[in-house]
Amino acid sequence: MKKTLLVSISLIMTLTIAACSSSTSVEGEPTKPIAKKSDMTGTVRVALAGWQLDNGIDAQTGAESIGLNQFLKETFNKMYPNIKLEIYQIPWENARAKQYAMLLSKDVDILYTGGAFASQWYQEGLLRNIDDLIKADSSFDPGIYLDGIWNNSYSTKSLDKTHQYGLPAILGRRMTIYDKKLFDDWGVPPLSSKATPEEIMNAAMKMTGKNPKTGEQNYGIYWSGNSLNGSTIVGLALAFGAKGAEGSLSDMKNIKWQLNSPEMVKVLEWLKKMAPYAPPGFVNGQGAESFGVAKNVIAIGLDQSGGATMSDFRVNKDKANLDRFVPAMNVGPKGETWVAVDPFVMAKDVKDQKAAWEVMKFLAGPETQKHNYKYFASTPTLKNPDFITAEDKFVKEALKIADVAHSELLDEANPFYMSDIVPAINGFVSQAAKGNAPDAKAFLDDLQKRAEAWSKNLK
Repeated sequence: MKKTLLVSISLIMTLTIAACSSSTSVEGEPTKPIAKKSDMTGTVRVALAGWQLDNGIDAQTGAESIGLNQFLKETFNKMYPNIKLEIYQIPWENARAKQYAMLLSKDVDILYTGGAFASQWYQEGLLRNIDDLIKADSSFDPGIYLDGIWNNSYSTKSLDKTHQYGLPAILGRRMTIYDKKLFDDWGVPPLSSKATPEEIMNAAMKMTGKNPKTGEQNYGIYWSGNSLNGSTIVGLALAFGAKGAEGSLSDMKNIKWQLNSPEMVKVLEWLKKMAPYAPPGFVNGQGAESFGVAKNVIAIGLDQSGGATMSDFRVNKDKANLDRFVPAMNVGPKGETWVAVDPFVMAKDVKDQKAAWEVMKFLAGPETQKHNYKYFASTPTLKNPDFITAEDKFVKEALKIADVAHSELLDEANPFYMSDIVPAINGFVSQAAKGNAPDAKAFLDDLQKRAEAWSKNLK
């Protein structure tokens, strides 16, 4: 999953929280006083994938960014002056291997990581359930988090959904975004707020070719044809009612695969028909570098974040592109799709459980989410994030999608989906872009046999 936080250059940094007499915001105005909350003592080891620890300068806007070190000094340290934090920063490129090694060697208490990693480690028995901690803590309110995420995400919940093992910290943004200017140029009516695959297809087919007003080559649609998580596949499967399988991810051996169902055939036929209307580089995740800004030539983007448009607005303070690019819900029946969640999780062999729980709550809580949104454009997982700027319609749309999210068997927590189904369908799409895609039903019949054999061979 592509992560939203900036990656620091250093591999490992250790931070000991020290007393701080005063604090200021990035604009230089005093922040609200933060009261001491507890005399609790302890040491908590925290491994963070990708967080920026030190202050820096945003390369695009020139604005100062406040790193985690200063933020903690001005907040957590004042609340818990006797809890020492040992912070290990790990680049995303090495996060899976490094954090896994830390869990095995019992050198970490709390981790921020990718949702797929967390799910795998929980199944291996390396992470701790937090049900008892939640139950015993009257100050903790799960209701602050989006219902769709809290109740359904395998990134924080066991595969049978009976146990909570993580707190959702940062949300992935995947929505349909369309270019209102190109729709106007081509005389095509705008998409509805919950555009269906059929509606998107009809519009995309009308806007591929030479723009009638500019003469530029336009493309009707874009999605990442080599997506590691197959998020476009999930959205289309929901839209066409294709379950892919029945059963539970907690019992993969007895899953009843339905990969060659008529509904799944519709998913592949849609992808096959749409491939020629996307820019050629889409099969390699390229071709949409200008989507969201003035030079854009793509009418509709699937599973987009709006990040380029918001970054352009922050730099230029010009609302032209902000007005031009319009977000809509995803293609599921209620506008939903698979939603990426990066969580905080607790190691099974945590050394100081009480102190670690306080740290975990704080780092996944509203104040930290506010900080990460303000300085690093991270999407919160909260129901009512009152710190979202008025102009940021993309984050607001992402929260609406996440609130109706639900996990299916076609999910990154499903190992066969990640190892076989996604690469296979990406390959199908690549062939479709060249005009030589195999028969969808025959292709899925083969994938069905592979899935059944995979489950049968599980121990």
